[in-house]
Formats: sequence, C-alpha cells, structure tokens
Amino acid sequence: MLPKEKRADKKDIDLLFKQGKFLISPNLTFKYLKNNNKEVKISFIAPKSVAKLAVKRNLLRRRGYSVLGKYLDQFPSGLVGAFVFKKYQEDISILENEIKTILAKIN
Repeated sequence: MLPKEKRADKKDIDLLFKQGKFLISPNLTFKYLKNNNKEVKISFIAPKSVAKLAVKRNLLRRRGYSVLGKYLDQFPSGLVGAFVFKKYQEDISILENEIKTILAKIN
C-alpha cells in the first residue's frame, strides 16, 4: 500500500475529472494532470459498476497500489493521477502490464 502522502486526495481527483487528460487501456483508464509540484500523487478508483461489494472494490485498490509501488519512481515529477478500473480483474500480472504501458505512453 502506498503511504497517504503519495495518494491523490479528493480535491486533486475533482480537479482531474474537470481539467485532466486521460489514457485508456482495456481494464484501466488513467486520468492525469501535470502541475509544478515535485511529488507524484496517484490513486485508484474502483466504481460500483465494476464490483458491487465494497470488499471486492477495496481488494482491487489494494492490488493496484501493490503493483504501483514498484513503478512509482518512474512517473514524471509533478504528476497527479487516478487509475479508474473498467472491469474486475483477478490477475495481477495483467494489471501490471497495463500500468507499464500507460507509464510508457506518459514518458
């Protein structure tokens, strides 16, 4: 799990949905915005349309944060972003591959 300082808060996410750009992959959508801060803040969003039970939505977020921890230092500085799940994904390796491809598109 990422520390709370590295996750985007509600104000950042509201700004992302109003002004941010986005990248699409089969299971994830990445909404992002570059600002002048040095720190990177990224969160995961699992809507109710993906999984009805909160237990499963929280599981998706935890899996996402565990994979993201490996690649967090490769994101450009000053990036605020949110990964939004499109479908329920059991396999962590597919999630990891999609994060890698999104990271390659940003850089």
